[in-house]
Amino acid sequence: MDLHLTDALATEDERDALDSLLGPPATRWEGGARASGGEAHVAHGGHAARARRHLLLPALHALRDRVGWLSPGAVNYLAQRLTVPPADIYGVASFYALFDLEATPPTVVHLCDDIACTTRGASELIAACERAHGPEGRPCAGGGATWKRSPCLGLCELAPAALIQRAGAGREHATMAPADAGAVADALAGRPVEPRAARALPQQGETSLRLLARVGVADPSSLEDYRRHGGYRALARALEIGPEGVIHEVVAARLVGRGGAAFPTDVKWRAVAGAAARPRYVVCNADESEPGTFKDRVLMEDDPFAVVEALTIAGFAVGADQGWIYIRGEYPEAHQRLAGAIARARQAGLLGRDVLGRAGFHFDVELRRGAGAYICGEETALFNSIEGYRGEPRNKPPFPVSEGLFGKPTAINNVETLANVLLVLAEGGEAFASVGTEGSRGPKLLCVSGCVERPGLYEVAFGVTLRALLERAGGVRGGRPLRAALIGGASGSFVTAEQLDMPLTLEGTRAHGASLGSGVVLVFDDRVDLEAIVLRIARFFRDESCGQCVPCRVGTVRQEESLRRLAAGRADRGAETVLLAELDRAMRDASICGLGQTAAIAVRSAVDRLGLFSGARP
Repeated sequence: MDLHLTDALATEDERDALDSLLGPPATRWEGGARASGGEAHVAHGGHAARARRHLLLPALHALRDRVGWLSPGAVNYLAQRLTVPPADIYGVASFYALFDLEATPPTVVHLCDDIACTTRGASELIAACERAHGPEGRPCAGGGATWKRSPCLGLCELAPAALIQRAGAGREHATMAPADAGAVADALAGRPVEPRAARALPQQGETSLRLLARVGVADPSSLEDYRRHGGYRALARALEIGPEGVIHEVVAARLVGRGGAAFPTDVKWRAVAGAAARPRYVVCNADESEPGTFKDRVLMEDDPFAVVEALTIAGFAVGADQGWIYIRGEYPEAHQRLAGAIARARQAGLLGRDVLGRAGFHFDVELRRGAGAYICGEETALFNSIEGYRGEPRNKPPFPVSEGLFGKPTAINNVETLANVLLVLAEGGEAFASVGTEGSRGPKLLCVSGCVERPGLYEVAFGVTLRALLERAGGVRGGRPLRAALIGGASGSFVTAEQLDMPLTLEGTRAHGASLGSGVVLVFDDRVDLEAIVLRIARFFRDESCGQCVPCRVGTVRQEESLRRLAAGRADRGAETVLLAELDRAMRDASICGLGQTAAIAVRSAVDRLGLFSGARP
């Protein structure tokens, strides 16, 4: 295709960043030196050039890591290298929060101001940064750094949290939690970030742990230690019983997805395994971005080989020879651990050709890093992101099991779901299903944060009550009264102290007008400004809407506007409540994906159940 470029040229540093990823340009058409002969008249591209479009997101990361932003010259050179129009590149790059299209200092510190961190001092930390370093986005530290507010960074049990991006020779991508003003000042001054200290699980040492049995026990960087603690026994059994046997065990286990939708895992796997089209893919959705959620991060950081093994089993079961792990860009430590696990598994013959000595079973994994877009947790948006397009959801049908990644049959599961597959094969499907309740089988990971004494990740059997969970977490911090708990994250519902005996199951929460969702239990005491929390939730959905469909793009804005009028006392509560209900109905019925369909749930529960925005204060 003809590429219409501007006159801007890439710097040597920018060219080197892209060439290191993509290899040197072969022809002038790709940005190389002019050659004589046929190349002066003929360009070779077509399918071969389009097949490289999936490298767009890694290429944007390579530029951001090297120079800190995406300059017009860099965009021009990238357009030549991948045969992608500059307008397309701008469209993709501008979609993600972690990319800058204007010159930015090499060091950027992102401070979480989302709902979990707010309960643990984030507002005070941000106020201190404003006093010491100026408003967000303004260069400081001699022009070499700046800071910004951020949505949830998935470090809720360690709040308040920060993410540091440092470009150039001293490249650094790290998190800081708990963060304080002194540590933020050091990061802005260019000092290396101290590695985040390991924190024991609240249940560390309990013999009942199954999903978390290796966390804090096995060395996450050692394949040998992983195997000493039971690693790769599940894959060995899978190879023994065959693909149909694996799916049979998953059927018997009655395993459903742990990401929020609770879709039966066996239905996906059977559909992909039975598809005629080739190739087939398996994808691990590790774009864990729901505010208050951090369970997948803990598994990836502390048990990364389990993720690789489970995805390999999924590939074997459905007949795929390629797997993908899409991890959110705000998880640098998890990304590093997974990259190491994939490399070591490959070296040991656990990825690649003839996996674990099984002739004919070839399977490998590619790790793909997101760049700050909540919507990419939606499965089809994630596919678009991997393929090098804006992370916007697709209309369904067709469903991923028939036309998923690259238009091929795809089974996609989240990290916790895949971790459960290892238990299913180790114990047997029927034994797995014997734990829990009739409608919710097996163990569940719950992310407890906010105003509790012992925030952290808890493994329970489905059926534990909210009261029992909070008792395990030490109760409300300081013995204060419980004001409310948010179940399921920003797209979940608020519940009150009257609902403490609610069983934490799919059917139990549903009976109380709530949803277990991704397993968030975020606790608020009587000192938290819940109206500010609800406003932050509304702003989150407004910011994270991809803007593709009108109901969500407009509805999330109008919802926040209505709440702000109520908070300021400038509106009639009855009329605004009717408007909020109408917005909820329109977004729920007409939005393309789950973001718009759930964007009003927490807001409605806060207004209807908690009586917020009535002018009264608890």
